[in-house]
Amino acid sequence: MKEYAFGIDLGGTTAKVGLFTTSGALLEKWEVPTDTSNAGEHILENLADAIHAKMAEKEITSEQVEGVGIGVPGPVLDSRVVPIICANLGGWGERNVSAQLSGLLDGMKVLVGNDANVAALGEIWMGTAKGCRSAVMVTLGTGVGGGVIVNGKVIDGTHGAGGEIGHITVNRHETVACGCGKHGCLEQYSSATGVVRCMKKLLDENPDADCVLRGKDFEAKDVFDAARSGDALAAREVDKMTDTLGMALASIASTTDPEMFLIGGGVARAGDVLFDPLVEHFKTYAFKSCRETPIKAASLGNDAGIYGAVRLIVGE
Repeated sequence: MKEYAFGIDLGGTTAKVGLFTTSGALLEKWEVPTDTSNAGEHILENLADAIHAKMAEKEITSEQVEGVGIGVPGPVLDSRVVPIICANLGGWGERNVSAQLSGLLDGMKVLVGNDANVAALGEIWMGTAKGCRSAVMVTLGTGVGGGVIVNGKVIDGTHGAGGEIGHITVNRHETVACGCGKHGCLEQYSSATGVVRCMKKLLDENPDADCVLRGKDFEAKDVFDAARSGDALAAREVDKMTDTLGMALASIASTTDPEMFLIGGGVARAGDVLFDPLVEHFKTYAFKSCRETPIKAASLGNDAGIYGAVRLIVGE
């Protein structure tokens, strides 16, 4: 194994880039703007330039670099060769990211993964789930993302849809469409956006109930803060949200039987007001053998993606 590796977490606004040792030590991290002009044709060129510049700055040769891992916001069927579609990268069409970036990096090994799956890989390598062979990560942000690791391997699936936890159907009676076009997806209830939507609906359905959020613009954090402070209507929404999420996790547990569930994203910062009811609801729905599966907060934060991207390279 060579001495260094690079990890990239490619987002629609910026790409996070990290220089690591192949043993997993993060030496330096920085960001590169994501140029989505002209259908994103310069994205990979800019990333290659950034890596070359860092190698020159640190006097690192290609012979010292094991490779580059990259997490991308779209389905990935094969970490080496299968094209991907990333609609939020300036209309990026199908492209062989591995081959193209490798060519720009003078033949350096490049492996690609879906960003949520890669973040889960980072957490199981150097985060909260370190030492586990199997874990499921659920990211509660604007949407609900996920990554499933079984026996150290990412489950990406036949169509690259492995780990699309946010689009598990949890309410077949929902009339409002999810962003994916389906109805009743977990994302509609347990994302930050979903919590706000459901809280507003609850306020409308209970016009006479006192609530500190009534008449205000609020975010998901405000709903959890209100519940923590004893607001009954906000607590009702948090209970419903954690019940829905707990039911979904119980279904996943019956399918993959992970050693641990990891909860990441902005909503996870709510702390005990989220985790305590979530654990109880999970136990209510879970198959007996899975009821004590730990549900913990992810610990790598925004760095999970670059750690996981490097793990793609050094874990081969």
